[in-house]
Amino acid sequence: MIARGCAYDATHKYLRLTMIPSTEEKTMNKATAVTCLFLDIGGVILTNGWDRHARKRAAANFELDLAEMEERHHITFEVYERGKLTIEEYLGLVVFYKERPFTLSQFREFMFAQSKPYPEMITLLCQVKARHRLKIVAVSNEARELNAYRIREFKLGGFVDAFVSSCFVRVRKPDADIFRLALDIAQVPKEQVVYIENTQMFVQIAESLGIRSIAHTDYQSTLTQLASFGLHLNEEIST
Repeated sequence: MIARGCAYDATHKYLRLTMIPSTEEKTMNKATAVTCLFLDIGGVILTNGWDRHARKRAAANFELDLAEMEERHHITFEVYERGKLTIEEYLGLVVFYKERPFTLSQFREFMFAQSKPYPEMITLLCQVKARHRLKIVAVSNEARELNAYRIREFKLGGFVDAFVSSCFVRVRKPDADIFRLALDIAQVPKEQVVYIENTQMFVQIAESLGIRSIAHTDYQSTLTQLASFGLHLNEEIST
């Protein structure tokens, strides 16, 4: 910093300095200013798409053996989320490996209906994006059909610029390559990215790559942490 504009304060009897950032500091600040948000979908802007709670509800609703369903799910879900199984193939292995008194379409409809939005978070991200002219890139582990449904149903394409979904890129978290792909797709340096994620392990992986991150737990704490990165929602917060 360069001291400039020294003035004598007659009341308090001291020299008051106005600190002017040097050219080097201005360049550094510009290089690390946030221009892009990475964010998870499930747990941040929507509920999780097909987590253990949703599967438990499905087992109860369709009178399935939950333990058997969970065992079959855990054998197949990684391949499913990497886009190597269709939803029909996945359900054929996990649910419809024997005759059922309900149809695949009925089960699929139930699966999709488990997704709910977090409207406050969606509004926050839309406002921060508009105010700070940010790119937003979703980095998520999701299967193809469910991912497409959620994008369409909740109009995520209205504020998300790119979807780096495991089903599209064939890589899923915790593989760090999904973050490297996201940086390549976004075409921004890692120093200008902030990642919002509700799973602590994935936060740590992103940070190990030099991507600043927010461990999302609720709206208010994420709002506060965004402000700490210079992403204020309004003038009142920034002053």
